[in-house]
Amino acid sequence: MVNQNKIIPYLFLVPALVFLLFVYIPIFENVFLSLFQWSSFSPEKTFIGLKNYVELFHDPVFYQALSNNVLYAVISIVCQVFGGLILAAVLEDKLVRKWSPFFRTVFFLPVVISMTVIALLFDFIYNPETGLLNQLLQAAGLDQLTRAWLGEDSTAMLSVIFVSQWQSVGYIAMLYIVSIQKIPDELYEAARLDGAGKIQQFFHITVPQTKEMSFVAVVMTLTGAFTVFNEPYILTGGGPGNASEVLSTFLYKSAFTKDMMGYASAIATVVLIITLVLSLMQMKFFKTGKED
Repeated sequence: MVNQNKIIPYLFLVPALVFLLFVYIPIFENVFLSLFQWSSFSPEKTFIGLKNYVELFHDPVFYQALSNNVLYAVISIVCQVFGGLILAAVLEDKLVRKWSPFFRTVFFLPVVISMTVIALLFDFIYNPETGLLNQLLQAAGLDQLTRAWLGEDSTAMLSVIFVSQWQSVGYIAMLYIVSIQKIPDELYEAARLDGAGKIQQFFHITVPQTKEMSFVAVVMTLTGAFTVFNEPYILTGGGPGNASEVLSTFLYKSAFTKDMMGYASAIATVVLIITLVLSLMQMKFFKTGKED
């Protein structure tokens, strides 16, 4: 019995060790491989130190991809996080609560649809000749606004970003709905007695009381924005030119099109550092888990 009691605490370490094996070891291995020049078709690896990183930071495509990811992140924060919070607050309002289950289903439905299917759907919607978007604009007499949405530098990235917002805002809204439902009704009742309107209640009660969920939503949204791949790859392939290139498609092309595996490892390391720094900044900003 004594021996069993000594062993049991170590058994609780097994999940952490498994996590270490399948997460941290590949991360360190990727960082190590980024210091080499190597091909997936050759066992030979040539040590080149930081040369991959030097080339990366002098590559204009990298900065184009990074700027697209930043744009992706900014729009996602506004549309998914803030928009999702507003949507959740509206659905939890007493005037709308009767119809809330129906609207929850409507907004959450895109989340359960495969992104590949959604991207193919929007590829049809954006089609310059037969697409529903241009046909709708023409029917409204706005012919001057019709364009090749995925084929022009000025609209390709924004069109790709819109697809993500359409699919993901419902998921973030559902997270906020769970958080809002835990807020005591007494807080809203007291605010109403003090003469606070809906907007004041939203900013002074709902927003502060959902701070922890906002942290989760922001981390998920920013991480997703800097690792997004399916939407730009399926819709535009990073084109036209590099107008809709993001870090993930840039990494993919470097690894599997150009067979520059060491260079791709360097890109992956940079993406890891960016997401890690952003997560630490968010923890500092939100002060999550701490009492006010």
